[in-house]
Amino acid sequence: MHMNSRAAIAGVSGYAGGEIARLLTAHPDITLSIVTGASSAGNTLAQMHPNITGPQGALVIQETTAQALCGVDVIFLALPHGHSARLSDELARAGTSALIIDCAADHRLSDADEWHRYYGTDAAEPWTYGMPELLHSGETQMTRQRDALAHAGQIAVPGCNATAVTLAIQPAIAAHIVELTLCATLSVGYSGAGRSPKQHLLASEALGAIVPYGVGGTHRHIPEIIQNLRISGADDVRLAFTPVLVPTARGIVATVVAPLHASVSADDVAHAYSIYDNEPLIGVSHEAPWPSTAPVNATGCALVNAVIDERAHSLVTICALDNLGKGTASAAIQSANLALGLPELTGIPTIGVTP
Repeated sequence: MHMNSRAAIAGVSGYAGGEIARLLTAHPDITLSIVTGASSAGNTLAQMHPNITGPQGALVIQETTAQALCGVDVIFLALPHGHSARLSDELARAGTSALIIDCAADHRLSDADEWHRYYGTDAAEPWTYGMPELLHSGETQMTRQRDALAHAGQIAVPGCNATAVTLAIQPAIAAHIVELTLCATLSVGYSGAGRSPKQHLLASEALGAIVPYGVGGTHRHIPEIIQNLRISGADDVRLAFTPVLVPTARGIVATVVAPLHASVSADDVAHAYSIYDNEPLIGVSHEAPWPSTAPVNATGCALVNAVIDERAHSLVTICALDNLGKGTASAAIQSANLALGLPELTGIPTIGVTP
């Protein structure tokens, strides 16, 4: 067991990096020791994230190089897509033995053709996928991804939208109670678009506006979701996926609709979703109130609801989570805990911030 591990964050000035830093300041067994960035180099962590005070807030952000990151036990990569793969190659050449956890997409996909189709570059090596609750449908028993994470040295944290859709529908797919034609519509907070200043992210543009994006099968999380659902038991899933920016800082509400197989009952649905009964970070319901983001804000938790629409003979599933919490930073910490042999929930906030 690795106790009191030293950690580094590359790309700490962004929202994901800042949230990982916030969680690590309260982690009893992982100490944040090194932070790096690009344009933010030379500033203190507190200057970029004023919510982080104390010794960690005084850390000076260094240039992001393999040399700066070596010498720690855990390295969190909170970099834009495409940068993580290059840096992880440099870290490998530098001979680091650290656990590396990538919050970008670079190492998520196992299908190189799908990577090239959605990202337009050569694919990097797939790493162990960082969703402990991902269901693996086997011939004799159902297993979960945490078994693989317990021995991982390199971990790819899921995309936030992919997490929401997967958690919403995978129990129904594993139980074979729905047809594999899915329609997913997501309301997404603006922090999911990153911290880089862009015109469409200005408050004057965003407030009062509800903005679809990634429409018509173009969003980059689609192949990741399909990859997950195939692991959960979907032979050939068809997914219509439409994310929509809504004027809130954090949070995702994913609504996934799937036609039911004949004669599926509410008891069948409840039995399928009972697979989450022993998942401490996933709350399940089958009635109102429907999942919303407020109870899970700033936590590593997700709320899931599954109900039958009798008139449409469809299953309607909803998942609410914090895109920076269970969607990114909390998932990264949760995966790190498993890989380091620590209790899985160490340092994971479970009580939401409301109002």
